[in-house]
Amino acid sequence: MSTATTDRRPAPSAASPDEAVAAPQVDVEALGAQLLGRWRDMRLAARAFAADPRMAKIEGLPVPEHRARVLEQLKTLAAEADVLRAFPTRLGGADDHGASIARFEELVAADPSLQIKAGVQWGLFASAILHLGTPEQQDRLLPGAMDVSVPGAFAMTESGHGSDVASIGTTATYDPETQEFVIHTPFRGAWKDYLGNAALHGVAATVFAQLITNGVNHGVHCFYVPIREVNPDGTAGAFLPGVGGEDDGVKGGLNGIDNGRLHFTNVRVPREDLLARYGQVAEDGTYTSSIDSPGRRFFTMLGSLVQGRVSLDGAALNAQKLGLTVAVTYGNQRRQFTGASDTDEVVLLDYAEHQRRLLPLVAQAYAGTYAHHSLLDLFDAVFSGETDTPDSREDLETMAAALKPTSTWNALEALQVAREACGGAGFMAENRLTGLRADLDVYVTFEGDNTVLLQLVGKRLLADYANDMKGIDVGGLARFAIEKAADTVLYRTPIARAAQAFADQGSARRSAGHLRSEEAQRDLLTDRVETMVAEVAQALRPAQKMSRDKGAALFNEHQHELIEAARAHADLLYWEAFTKGLGEIEDAGTRQVMTWVRDLFGLHLIEQNMAWYLINGRLSGQRARTVTSYIERLLRRLRPHAQDLVDAFGFDAGLHRAPIATGGERERQDEARDYYRRLRASGDEPVSEKSMKKKAGSKR
Repeated sequence: MSTATTDRRPAPSAASPDEAVAAPQVDVEALGAQLLGRWRDMRLAARAFAADPRMAKIEGLPVPEHRARVLEQLKTLAAEADVLRAFPTRLGGADDHGASIARFEELVAADPSLQIKAGVQWGLFASAILHLGTPEQQDRLLPGAMDVSVPGAFAMTESGHGSDVASIGTTATYDPETQEFVIHTPFRGAWKDYLGNAALHGVAATVFAQLITNGVNHGVHCFYVPIREVNPDGTAGAFLPGVGGEDDGVKGGLNGIDNGRLHFTNVRVPREDLLARYGQVAEDGTYTSSIDSPGRRFFTMLGSLVQGRVSLDGAALNAQKLGLTVAVTYGNQRRQFTGASDTDEVVLLDYAEHQRRLLPLVAQAYAGTYAHHSLLDLFDAVFSGETDTPDSREDLETMAAALKPTSTWNALEALQVAREACGGAGFMAENRLTGLRADLDVYVTFEGDNTVLLQLVGKRLLADYANDMKGIDVGGLARFAIEKAADTVLYRTPIARAAQAFADQGSARRSAGHLRSEEAQRDLLTDRVETMVAEVAQALRPAQKMSRDKGAALFNEHQHELIEAARAHADLLYWEAFTKGLGEIEDAGTRQVMTWVRDLFGLHLIEQNMAWYLINGRLSGQRARTVTSYIERLLRRLRPHAQDLVDAFGFDAGLHRAPIATGGERERQDEARDYYRRLRASGDEPVSEKSMKKKAGSKR
């Protein structure tokens, strides 16, 4: 798993004697196995397939050729790779939902377009049939979707409505005389848009529309709708009557996917093609559902498709690891500027600022990986039926809505920093960093816009807060009010800061000792979430007695605070998952290094939000300064282990495919150093003008 041509040596700026620590070693193989998680074998098999040259993205390929290549790759996956594990065993699957997602996430290393194309075909189009259809519909419609003989689109998003699925404009009106639904696009804003497989390859679509029968709108339901003819060679032909569309054209990334628009003019589909697990229409038009509440029915149907957010979380983390592997490896080989030596240039990663740029992002990727393990375990438990309850489904949806925004935003940050850390070499397409960032850009807005998802998380936090308060009697409420008042006195006056200063007695060592403790980090991160949620809840309490418009206006005033509370909650999820992961590391040296990585992650979070901690009196000035100084100490401790930490990610040269991280840079640097070494030894090295002037000046 390790990269052969790397430099793991310590930074020359050794720690001072009072910072002296033992030199633990990282068991790269064992740590890598832990990072692969519960479905290790599935991930390794998928990575082996992703390393197959047939699956590799060819940078700069024209869009038509890229699309054709990705379609052929998708068919190769269907024929040769074990990609159907989530589907029923009776149809050739394995009813193994967690393993399916684990495999799917690894395809980002081959080509993000392939990963998303596979997600459209099996994770959206086929999964809509699986999760929203009846067993009869599954048996009839899934085989073609599974083997890609029926490439399909997932037609939910509309030009006029993205994340607000409940308000889509497309209608499906039941005609009892013909026992058909009439799918219709009533206006331009109701065109289905940004749909993978819609521009060229799709021959069917799962279309979401407002179900209307007997004059009643029963809300959004899903329909199986053929959209194109199938040519004799099996390729997609012309649109079927009543179906129209356009190619979305060249995008900012993911150009191996044929995204397009669809619209429908009174397209008729049989009653049997309403995917009817959660809602059925009888021959006479009578509507029935096992879920009485229209709102709960809607969220249940959409919740069954949460796997898209789960898989994007994992794929975004893999993209981060790919980029950081390239940047850290290059930083361990590339040399620039002479520093402590008159002759040798300095390895980039020996510079403190280079460590500052990259190592917190490495820590962040570790934290995200441990959090993703928890999310994927919960997903598998729900979809396998092990713990499929309304509460567990709500927990899954909330966790996915918290982690998907966090990892996708983090991916863009990590890839940009990695690109810059590699200088001009990072801008070369062959080193993949610019392409990965372009492809990952849209991850922040599909399967739910990140900001909208965090608002959902914030609302769940408010609901939990309200439920906690609901069980408190009058006396308890009074005590709560007194405690909040005491918090204000304690934290927002100099009292708490003075207490911290007294406890530290001006000693940076004591202050650092406090901040590096697991309990202190947990308290600081937890307190921020709880305080932010409580403050938003208190600010929104008057909305209960306001008119609808005034209540909405009040909510709008505090929307940003709610979203920030949700982000703080996601940070806490990351930290808690990382801390849990530490307890599962058996090797003492690895556990010590990973504890430093966890501390770096936690303290970096606190540093990023230092204004909040200072404004709210949670940290004294002394401890605030110590956060930064201790981070710098951790970076020095972690410098010798930087290569091991990215090697444990498991993305070797066959997967990252970046020439600057495969040893070529090391060879160039060694060649240059050897040349100057021989030149000095020969006595033929030219004398620099600067040294001559310095020598002459010393004789005066």
